[in-house]
Amino acid sequence: MAHTPQPHPTACLALADGTLFYGRGFGATGETTAELCFNTAMTGYQEIMTDPSYAGQIVTFTFPHIGNTGVNPEDDETADPVADGMVVKWDPTEPSNWRATETLSDWLARRGRIAIGGVDTRRLTRAIRHQGAPHVALAHDPDGNFDAAALVEKARAFAGLEGMDLARQVTCAQSYRWDEMRWAWPEGYTRQDNPKHKVVAIDYGAKRNILRCLASAGCDVTVLPATATAEEVLAHDPDGVFLSNGPGDPAATGEYAVPMIQGILDKDLPVFGICLGHQMLALALGAKTIKMNHGHHGANHPVKEVDTGKVEITSMNHGFAVDSQSLPDGVVETHVSLFDGSNCGIRIKDRPVFSVQHHPEASPGPQDSFYLFERFAASMS
Repeated sequence: MAHTPQPHPTACLALADGTLFYGRGFGATGETTAELCFNTAMTGYQEIMTDPSYAGQIVTFTFPHIGNTGVNPEDDETADPVADGMVVKWDPTEPSNWRATETLSDWLARRGRIAIGGVDTRRLTRAIRHQGAPHVALAHDPDGNFDAAALVEKARAFAGLEGMDLARQVTCAQSYRWDEMRWAWPEGYTRQDNPKHKVVAIDYGAKRNILRCLASAGCDVTVLPATATAEEVLAHDPDGVFLSNGPGDPAATGEYAVPMIQGILDKDLPVFGICLGHQMLALALGAKTIKMNHGHHGANHPVKEVDTGKVEITSMNHGFAVDSQSLPDGVVETHVSLFDGSNCGIRIKDRPVFSVQHHPEASPGPQDSFYLFERFAASMS
């Protein structure tokens, strides 16, 4: 009986330790180097790929059905994909969703992002868990010509995310106003036309849905670049200040963000931070951040609110964490991860200044954590 010839591999993922994974490329052609992480979410691959927090990273999706709902312009979290590439178990199928306007592969190709399918993602995920987030090179060549040794060398030469200030690369170029609210059936996105609070949001790599949640909570939002000074923030006369999510090493971004936040804290304004914004607030208060082994990336992470004992199912995406042992007097730990006990929230005693590591706007619970936006709005009343 004749055997069907196997198509030759058209993509190669090379780890810095010399391990090679071959598969089928889709999306853009070419090469890229990055840190490799894995994400356990079953949905939301488009939001993940356009989340600025993934700058400098290639995402391995542990869920095999990636691409089956296609993509559409409404689900982008920023104007362009930010994650450097994607690794999946099965090749994307034709999309089957009434909202889809394009296939995942065409969308990635148009946006210059490389992807590889047909990979043993379980084995790859185990490797990430055991050795920490590895440095990798990903190549896609339709002719299947790969210099494996050169790819391994490129992976080894990648500088890594420690010490990297990536917020400058993904922040907005200039300030802008935001009034679009959360998506709702059947209207879709509507505008906030009766805001009650003036908020300045600092953009370290802000997701659009965070800004929508602030608008839905009654905020008139002005977004400022990551490098904004305390004087520039206070010139807008805000009722509160929001610190956004973002990529890279918080200590590096803290070089310019911490003095700004300390200037805001001196004015006794309500402050709310998410993800990198949480880490920035912690650094400004005198705590420390640490690089995690493989980080938290997924939409199924249980987080406990310390005061109430309530458990929220949250969306997470971070490779650094606040060291809870370093929290100074007067700063309270409010949330902890039930996976590993790591810090997921802080607040200042007796002041409306708080932050969380997880992403309440990503709706994994689906609405377990929306109270945080309402708490921020209430603190400005």
